[in-house]
Parts: sequence; structure tokens; C-alpha cells
Amino acid sequence: MTISRRKLIEPHITPFYHVINRCVRRAYLCGDDPYNGKNYHHRRGWIVNKIKQLAAVFCIDVCAYAVMSNHYHLVLKIDTEQQKKLTPEAVISRWLQLFNGHPIAVDFLKEGQIAADKQQALSNLVAEWQQRLGSISWFMRCLNEEIARKANKEDQCKGAFWEGRFKSQALLDEQALLSCMMYVDLNPIRAGVTPSLEQSDFTSIQQRIREYQQLKTSAKQSPSNKGHFQLLPFVGAEHQAKTAGINVAFADYLELIDWTGRCIRNDKKGFIGSNQPKILQQLGITSDAWIEHSEQFMERYANVSGKWSQMCAFKQHAGGHWCKGKSASHQLHPN
Repeated sequence: MTISRRKLIEPHITPFYHVINRCVRRAYLCGDDPYNGKNYHHRRGWIVNKIKQLAAVFCIDVCAYAVMSNHYHLVLKIDTEQQKKLTPEAVISRWLQLFNGHPIAVDFLKEGQIAADKQQALSNLVAEWQQRLGSISWFMRCLNEEIARKANKEDQCKGAFWEGRFKSQALLDEQALLSCMMYVDLNPIRAGVTPSLEQSDFTSIQQRIREYQQLKTSAKQSPSNKGHFQLLPFVGAEHQAKTAGINVAFADYLELIDWTGRCIRNDKKGFIGSNQPKILQQLGITSDAWIEHSEQFMERYANVSGKWSQMCAFKQHAGGHWCKGKSASHQLHPN
């Protein structure tokens, strides 16, 4: 039985979520369509540009993304602290970047004040929009609706472009987050679309590598982010208390994803297993278990991933009675 989306996304339990959406009617989001001979590579830019716009408007950070031929992946973090701190002016200003605003809100933004008899209506609008600015459902709605309209216009057809509402997986801890990000970043390599991370177009790992290289080659200049947006940074454990981000050093993540990618591509798990990356050693995860997760993350879990006891609690909170992924969870959480 389908569980309500509002029960599957609970920011007070975890801010991290993996979301996926797929096309219908054998439609191609991008790349070469073998059925009609057309190339839709440019559509990948549509979705990345829209994510860039939405990341600047919503109180939602992007940890990872990968745009494939007929689907895309996102790993998102809801920034509830930023959402709570938004002033009424900031809420209205952000919302008007996406939608036509209510006349009362538009007048307030222009004049800086509003008549007393309209104060309650304004407060209700601001409260509703502020809640939506931290909603993954609204983030995905804004993303999917625009891409569907543009694709249908280009294809000169009507009807659904996406197979349904997006699928989501709650990521309850660091192991689940890293494993899922690895799965997303390695998606093009697993599909045989690209031979290397650097050539993995329209992915977060390619963006991070290019920005990292720019920082190394030009210490005095900030990296050029034209066409890109600010991904949630890797801050390392030593900076946890000061900076909001992913509590792993980027160099460690790069070492891990490169090692994992080579194992998947060349099928040489047994030959590289003795040289485990530092992250796996710290988490106590075996190399074989990590490889299996990076290849089969979607198959191993349903709506939630993390420590088994936390998965069961989350599922019970959502109203479900069966939770998929017990053995997989025990592999990622050996202690």
C-alpha cells in the first residue's frame, strides 16, 4: 500500500533524501533516441539549469546529482535552520522568482508595509510560502513541471512526460548518505556511458572535480561557477562545528569513489581490496559490502536507508509494517 509522501519526508528525523524521477512512453530526457533517431543531449542542460535556479530559491541543498538518458537522481538536504530564519521580505522575494505573487504580497514588497486589515492575509501567505520553500515536494514539482512543458513543446505532443511522482529514500546516517551519493555519482560509469569521472557530464562529481582543480591551479581566484550552482560542501570532521556540510574531507571522498569506480568497471574487487580507503576503515565497512552497495543501492532499499533500528522506527512512524534492507543495513553498520 502506498505511503503518503508527507510521511516519507520528515525533516526532523533526517534532512537527507535521495529522489529519482523517470520518463514515460520510452521518452528520452537526453542523448540519442534509437526509436526516432533524434538527439536530446541539450535537455540535460535544462534540468541542471533548473536545479541551479531552485537551489538558490529553496532552502534545500544539493549533495549529488546525475542526469541520465531517461531519468535523473538527486541527493538533497533540507536546510530547516535557513528556512526558519527567512524574513517575510525574503520569503516573498524568493517565491516571486518562481510564481506570480498575490497582490497583497507584491504590494508589501514594493511599499514595505501593508494596511492593518490585510496583515492577517499577508501572514498566512508568508507562512504557507515559507513552509513550501523547505519542501522537497515543491522543489520537485517546480523542476518536473517546467522540464515536462519544454519537452512536450519540443516533441509537439501532450500528456504525461514523467511516469509519476518522484520516488524518495530517506538517508538516516552518514553511511547511507555516502553510499547513496556514491551510487548517484557512479551512475553514468555503471551504465557504460562514460569511462571516467572527469568525463561524466552533467553529474555532481564532475562539477566537484573541476571546481577542485580550479582551486588548486588558481589559489588567488575563486573557481568559475558559470552554469553551475553551489553544491553542499565536504567540510571534514575537523570543521563540523563551524560549517554546515558533509562531514567528510573531499580528498577522502574522491579516493573512495575512484577506488569504487575502478572496481565496478574492471570487476577486480579481489585485487584492490587490500588497499582500502580511509573512509571505509573509519566506518568499519568491508570493501566487498561497499562495492555491492554502490552497485545496487536502489535494489537493496525501498523508502529509507540507514541503521536497521532507525529504519524500523522511521517505517513505523510512516505507518508501514515491513521494511526492506535488513541484511544490507547490517553490512553498512557492522557494529
